[in-house]
Amino acid sequence: MSRVRAEIGDLVQDGTGQQAIVTDIKQGRTWVLRRPSGGTAHQWETDDPDSLHVLETRTSRFARQRDE
Repeated sequence: MSRVRAEIGDLVQDGTGQQAIVTDIKQGRTWVLRRPSGGTAHQWETDDPDSLHVLETRTSRFARQRDE
C-alpha cells in the first residue's frame, strides 16, 4: 500500500515530529509548512514529501469543524 502524499491544507507530522499545516507546494518539489495555530510567522519547507505523515486531510478537518 502506498502512503498518501500531503496536499495543501492537510495536517501533517514532519520528520522531526512537529505538527504542521501544508500551506503551499512549490512546483511540485517543495512543501511549505506552518504551525497548526499561530499564523504564518513561522514557516519551514521540505523537499522530501515522503517524510510527511498525513494526520488529517483538509477535507476531514473542515468536515469535523463544521460538525462541531
